[in-house]
Amino acid sequence: MDSKLLLLLTTMRMPYGKYKGWILCDLPEPYLVWYHSKGFPEGKLGMLLHTLYEIKLNGLEYLLKPLRK
Repeated sequence: MDSKLLLLLTTMRMPYGKYKGWILCDLPEPYLVWYHSKGFPEGKLGMLLHTLYEIKLNGLEYLLKPLRK
């Protein structure tokens, strides 16, 4: 897994919607499950949200903790 990708998950903010302004790694799991069922958006954001979904689904959030500032 690319460390730059993990770093983006801990710094990039959600650009729209109910959780606008939240750092991606702070998004609640049910929101990511909803995206998984409806389809992730296109592009970089969709790829990041899908990656975060997989991280949370598999209990790997501990990988992000050292990267948080």
